[in-house]
Amino acid sequence: MIFTIDIGNTNITIGVFDKEEIIFTSRLVTERNKTPDQYAIEFTNILSLHKIPSDEISGSIISSVVPELTNTIKQAVSPFGQRCIVLGPGVKTGLDIAIDNPAQLGADLAAGAVGVIENYPLPAFVVDLGTASKIYVVSDKKEFCGGLIAPGINISLDALTGTSSQLPTIALNAPSRACGRNTVECMQSGVILGTASMIDGMIGRFIEEVGEPASIVATGGLSAFIIKECKYDIIYDNDLILKGLKAIYNKNSR
Repeated sequence: MIFTIDIGNTNITIGVFDKEEIIFTSRLVTERNKTPDQYAIEFTNILSLHKIPSDEISGSIISSVVPELTNTIKQAVSPFGQRCIVLGPGVKTGLDIAIDNPAQLGADLAAGAVGVIENYPLPAFVVDLGTASKIYVVSDKKEFCGGLIAPGINISLDALTGTSSQLPTIALNAPSRACGRNTVECMQSGVILGTASMIDGMIGRFIEEVGEPASIVATGGLSAFIIKECKYDIIYDNDLILKGLKAIYNKNSR
């Protein structure tokens, strides 16, 4: 079994694969001050919760956008299997990074791009709604062609409520109408429908620039709230990055 770990700014997402089947996924809050031992205990407890003995883990792979935690997590998983791969320069991905500075590509975006290459028809657009909102393009030649990064939904919502004394905290539910008739409806329209409209609008612009995609795939914890409000047919795959990590692990184990 292979342990896959995606370290994000808000959450650490983990998954265990038995061959090509994902057995379970779980999320931890990203805590930058925890020690390797503390994370190792949490990982062991999660494996135990899913009735997987830690000695059945034969290897692991990590993607990280939190550099200060990368080595901490690598140490935490060192008891699990003989090999730990950290996604970065020198790791084989099969992805051609066709942007101005390939070294700037985030590990999560690389893993997501590989995940879409391995599982969906190309060319593809990927919508990743997490701490930041991202849309990127993967060509039929397995190229990462670029994309956009915007403030994430929670960042925008926190900024709105944190700087406006009279605006309440709201649930991420779509309103029944775009033209809200009370404060909560207006905020939900702006956050949910506004984000959906941004996605629709930017997908339209991407199509004008690079052509029609064969697939549009959404991932990230907040995507499920948004894509059903979009006008485009978007596939939801919350495990896309973990699937990409497993594919990369395979490429580096041959």
